[in-house]
Amino acid sequence: MKKRFDQIRLFPLPSLDVLERVTSKRNARMLTRLILTMVVLVVFDTVTFQVIMDFEGQSHSWVTGVYWTFTTMTTLGLGDIVFVSEIGKVFTTFVLVTGVVFLLVIVPFTIFQLFQSAARVPRELPRAARDHVVLIQYGPTAAATIDKLKHFGHPYVLIVPELTEASYLRDHGVRAVLGAWDDPETYRQVRVGSAALVAATGPNITNTSAAYAIRQISTRVPIVATATDSTAAEILTLAGCNHVVTLDELMGQSLARRTVAGDAIAHVIGQMDDLVIAEATAAGTPLVERTLEETGVRKLTGVTVVGVWEQGEFRTATPETVIGKQTVLVLAGSQEQIELYNELFCIYNVSRAPVVVLGGGNVGRAMARSLSERELDYRIVDRSHHPAIDPEKLIAGDAADRTVLLAAGIMEAPAVAITTHDDEINIYLTTYCRHLRPDIQIISRATYDRNVQILHRAGCDFVMSYASMGANMIVNILRHGNIVMLAEGVDVFKVQLPPSLSGKRLSETSVREECGCSIIAISHDHRTQINPDPATLLGEGSEIVLLGTVDSENAFLARYGKARMD
Repeated sequence: MKKRFDQIRLFPLPSLDVLERVTSKRNARMLTRLILTMVVLVVFDTVTFQVIMDFEGQSHSWVTGVYWTFTTMTTLGLGDIVFVSEIGKVFTTFVLVTGVVFLLVIVPFTIFQLFQSAARVPRELPRAARDHVVLIQYGPTAAATIDKLKHFGHPYVLIVPELTEASYLRDHGVRAVLGAWDDPETYRQVRVGSAALVAATGPNITNTSAAYAIRQISTRVPIVATATDSTAAEILTLAGCNHVVTLDELMGQSLARRTVAGDAIAHVIGQMDDLVIAEATAAGTPLVERTLEETGVRKLTGVTVVGVWEQGEFRTATPETVIGKQTVLVLAGSQEQIELYNELFCIYNVSRAPVVVLGGGNVGRAMARSLSERELDYRIVDRSHHPAIDPEKLIAGDAADRTVLLAAGIMEAPAVAITTHDDEINIYLTTYCRHLRPDIQIISRATYDRNVQILHRAGCDFVMSYASMGANMIVNILRHGNIVMLAEGVDVFKVQLPPSLSGKRLSETSVREECGCSIIAISHDHRTQINPDPATLLGEGSEIVLLGTVDSENAFLARYGKARMD
């Protein structure tokens, strides 16, 4: 464990040497608090001893006061110094009780906390454990997956090979067990045979070794693994993985889909059964400066505008929503309806200038391939000369250099994509690009969820979280395709119809008002009704598809219960 990983509920996991220092500091703080508490008690009792003794007319030195306090707190009670008044006897009882509690309860418990961490980290799960998710390698994707699993109330366990790391994680509420990733016995102890899923989110080599070890114990359990490229994906499949997610490739494709360049047609970003979710820029179209009701898009195409993006902020669409020049429409409809929308708007061009891609790594190259498939021109800015990058498309140099950016065409480009794996660099480049071109579309990736909002504040219009994308893919496989991630913080999710909504018409529900979600489809008897009419009756046993932000999803869970999400 050589690098800093992501956070669980806002805590970072340091590297092992830092973790050991953190643990030592924590132990030191506990001991310091223990000693300070002891000193405060002794000082208070000694001072009170002197006051009561003066009240009784007895005179003793301060040394005697400290002596009496210690002998009384430790229950020795030599009896050579005693109070004669009632208040003195009450005080003596108080000192006895506090001494017993402190010395016989607090001190032993603290010592246990300091030196018995190994006993607090289990090595196996109970035999009755069922349908849990086993996670391998703690990192940004695993951290985001744990958050998602907690969100849906699904049991999980994280395998950690180092005792110090496992103790640290358990102290912060993570269900960690101690075990080696490449040891079959580890997977026997975590009951992998009865698990719902194994998620391997570590390096390619670690995931491959883990897959072989798992398959010695269970040939049935589904294994989901992340991979950096297609070669690693092939090897992981040979090792026994059922699903391999190439996050770099998916991230590049996702960033390319959100690039407002070339045309104003709708680009599909997700699909759930027959429901298609797409995004389209409004720039250069007759939709600009009109309300959704005035555009008549739904009457013309059957497509519903379920939300809009404005400067990186997602808002649920209403008939009164005004479309601006920088607005990106989120559309929901069938494949035929999306194609009809495109037939109407394919004549409107946004820009033919090259898209600027900052970073020529796996994500940047994947984005370039996706842009080429859309017949869009691009320029990659990178210090290296990777053989997979077309030399005619490469601008060699530092992306923070104004001269290099100008050579890449930043002043004419419709969009710039920032694809490096370093969030701090991405934040810096976002700020710089927004300064150079206030009107340009800026899209970026974020490795850590905590930096998503910072990138938005720096000027990003779209941010895709690497960790959240991986977590959504894993949870989506677990929940059989019931989640589609539109962008960081905005999901389409399918749920069982809550009993309280059964028998009501769509117009009679208050899901949007109470939770902020939009019902965009209803599924019943394997048939999906897309963009249902407000008069539609919600029948028992139906499933509803909702679109909303994470906050609105949480509000729905709180209002209608987590059990209905499974």
